[in-house]
Amino acid sequence: MDVEKFVEEHGLSEFPIGLAGCQVSDFHFDSCDYDVVVFDEKPESEKIVKFENNFVMIHHASLSETQSKKLLQYDNLRIVRDESWDLRMLLSKIREKRSSLFLDFAKNCLIESLFCCQKTKESIRTSDAFAPCWQKCAAYYLADAISAINHQRSSPSHMLDSLRKLKKTRINKNIATVTQTIGIERSVPTLLERMLKSTIGFSDLIEKNNHSQIIRQKHDFFVRNSMLSDCYFYLGYTNKENFLKIKGSLSQRQDLIYLLKVAFDIESDENLLEQQSETVQKSANSILEIISSA
Repeated sequence: MDVEKFVEEHGLSEFPIGLAGCQVSDFHFDSCDYDVVVFDEKPESEKIVKFENNFVMIHHASLSETQSKKLLQYDNLRIVRDESWDLRMLLSKIREKRSSLFLDFAKNCLIESLFCCQKTKESIRTSDAFAPCWQKCAAYYLADAISAINHQRSSPSHMLDSLRKLKKTRINKNIATVTQTIGIERSVPTLLERMLKSTIGFSDLIEKNNHSQIIRQKHDFFVRNSMLSDCYFYLGYTNKENFLKIKGSLSQRQDLIYLLKVAFDIESDENLLEQQSETVQKSANSILEIISSA
């Protein structure tokens, strides 16, 4: 894709701009979209457009960003426009602090995972239908943490494959917890098709930015290439991100549980759900202890 042409045609040339995501990494699929980061200081949500038969996700960003999660998304960012050199300075700072940023993000993910485990248990006690959703989020946060500790950027399309290839260590052995509690062993085409439809519906309700077109494209790629477990992981991770956007208003969104039951492929056995929560909690605490004492 001609990124320069895209920037010109969409009137973005006055801002520092970079290309991030899978397209500038060592691995990407034909289904991967282009992530264009515009440092225009606007607090706007992502916008998705079609350009030269490719999906482009426009991210609005700030040169004064401090959150490790967002800064790590700019790791290896390829500069497209930067007349002021401000973006180069930001990327230089990220490179200097790269290890500490990954560690900070990992710790934050572990804390969030433990929070989600607690929410799972509380929801089971109060018969809250969202309990399985919290458990799924806990497992995905654990996956994020392990990826970060291994200096891998969070990328839901590639994360499961990357986790599989990691060397066996005291921390990486907890990948088994992720795979055992997310549910990827159930990934078959018929289930994935149902999950896709509900994931698209959930995305359209929460994001309202045509992300669903990218979700379908990636699902089709995974299934076509017999990457069923990766597809299951990707759909679940996508739902996790959107679920967390409404976590503060769940009491007003009870109607969404019917959609999420299929989108998340949630577990209805409360005993098993609590066991899974305990397993994730144990792994998260174990990793926190290791990295805190290092």
